[in-house]
Amino acid sequence: MIIAVIGGGAAGFFAAIHACGPGIQVLLFEKSPKVLSKVKISGGGRCNVTHRPMEISKLVKNYPRGEKFLKKAFAHFSIADTFSWFESRGVALKIEEDGRVFPRSNTSQTIVNCLEVEAKKLGVQVQLSTGIKSIQPLAQDYALQTDKGEVIVSKLIVASGGHPNLGAYEFLNSLNHKLIKPIPSLFTFNTPQEPIRELMGLSMGDTVVKLEGTKLSYRGPILITHWGISGPAVLKLSAFGADWLHEHQYTAFGIPARLWEHFCIQAEILESQLFGQLPKKLQNKLVQCLFCYPVVMQGKTTFKEEFVTAGGVALEEIHPETMESKIHPGIYFAGEVLNLDGITGGFNFQAAWTTGYLAGIHAKKRGHTHGLLLT
Repeated sequence: MIIAVIGGGAAGFFAAIHACGPGIQVLLFEKSPKVLSKVKISGGGRCNVTHRPMEISKLVKNYPRGEKFLKKAFAHFSIADTFSWFESRGVALKIEEDGRVFPRSNTSQTIVNCLEVEAKKLGVQVQLSTGIKSIQPLAQDYALQTDKGEVIVSKLIVASGGHPNLGAYEFLNSLNHKLIKPIPSLFTFNTPQEPIRELMGLSMGDTVVKLEGTKLSYRGPILITHWGISGPAVLKLSAFGADWLHEHQYTAFGIPARLWEHFCIQAEILESQLFGQLPKKLQNKLVQCLFCYPVVMQGKTTFKEEFVTAGGVALEEIHPETMESKIHPGIYFAGEVLNLDGITGGFNFQAAWTTGYLAGIHAKKRGHTHGLLLT
């Protein structure tokens, strides 16, 4: 039996590894010249593998889209399973104060090497620079039109990742799956007209960031950068507010001594004035700056080259316990190609490991006929 995996990212490699078994040939197709590129650059080059172990009921709260779907999936492969899988293969992991998990080596290459070695040991055949043009369902198998010819396979795992535009999903058109239009998630806020940018490099450890006109808010650290507002609180807010922000075209919000001085300037308070002698009007302006500082946002900025999308294959058409399509038995989906995404902190990788694992182990369980490789 031949099982094809489309996509050489985290979910694709994990799916390919777990799809291997006696009498099974696993082919992994990657359209670019490299595999695991996002794993390589994630976490500033350290790879935020997952998050501190937590109950599934708490874990799923970190996914703006896919909470109910992942609750069922995580029951079969949890954060603890991720720890066990990597550490049993010689990858020591560490938990940082904020709950993020990284390899003790502090380099993402450790994770890349682990996945590549495991895939090679199990016989996964990686085909680089081989994009998939279309998928054609046959009587029992599936025909893949690739950049290098046609391949007939018995099972198919789609782990092609998230994309910023709907056109990137055209190769799935023949499957008639519902596709949710992609929108950005997990990004920082551009504030090009705001004077607060003059304080770039300044950070605040405990703030509340809110989207004005909504109930959406997040508490945590923020960082002022040369382009606007960043930090964990902003990134999390962008993920949970992705739909609202996209609809409103990203129009929204906001003590070290520099920040105090900035607020005084914005409140039109002179350096020579004493607080006890301030008119009520200026006092109110200062209080407004301190407790509700509005910032006009114009656009977004990708976070450290990591682009996460909300959108993709609709979850209601996928079995959460197996990742198998409800429309086409024998086709499975994993990773960001699905309409699910997590906030920063290792949650997107955990979703990739879980969905990849489930797609892989279930793809090899049932087979109709042996695939034929046509040359």
